[in-house]
Parts: sequence; structure tokens; C-alpha cells
Amino acid sequence: MAELRRILHVEDDPSIQAVAKVALEAIGGYDVLSCSSGAEALEAVEQFVPQFILLDVMMPGMGGPETLAKLHERIDLQDIPVAFMTAKVQPGEIELLRGLGAREVIIKPFDPMRLASQIRNIWEANRR
Repeated sequence: MAELRRILHVEDDPSIQAVAKVALEAIGGYDVLSCSSGAEALEAVEQFVPQFILLDVMMPGMGGPETLAKLHERIDLQDIPVAFMTAKVQPGEIELLRGLGAREVIIKPFDPMRLASQIRNIWEANRR
């Protein structure tokens, strides 16, 4: 089983992006590519070759679900777990996001000390 190293994180809020990057790199030891828009992620994804994708749901222009659909057109996501991050947790919302192909939904505000282990748990569950 390959070890998780490269995470693509797509988040339009610079402060959330910074906290997640520090949490994943310093605590998790991951190599994180932060993109502030879906369009930026689409440009970078093939060169970065992520093993895991963390997507904000609500972003201006192209939101997380649309970004995920466009990523599907660019790369094979079968072995790349995708998790959405959202503060909007209405009943049915999480099921809807899972229906779009997300393995998990991480609720904002997230705990920076736990984020790396949450990602690792999703990764390991995906490997079974």
C-alpha cells in the first residue's frame, strides 16, 4: 500500500487555507498544494499528481462539486479519495456530497490538531 504524501487542498479563504496547510504539513508530514479556486486546482492537478483531494464546497465561481466534476474529466479519481469541507451541514447535505463522489465530509470549523488524522483515516478506509 502506497503511503499518503501529496494532498491537493482547494480553499478560497486564505486564513482557512493557511491553517489547513500548517496542520497537514507540520502535524501530518504531508506535501500540500494549496489552490484558492477550482480553476487553479484544474491547472495544477496533473502536474502535482495528488493522492488525496480536499475540496471546499462553497467557493466563488466554481464550487467544490463543480470542481470535482471537472477533475473527473482530467484525471482518474478511482484511487484518489476526495473529501469535502463545509460549514453547511443541513440534513441530506452530507449524503448529497457523498453522492457526488466524496468519501467523507469534514465539518468546518475543523480542529487543526485532528485534521491530519482525519485525512489519514479516510485514506486508510479507502484502501480496504
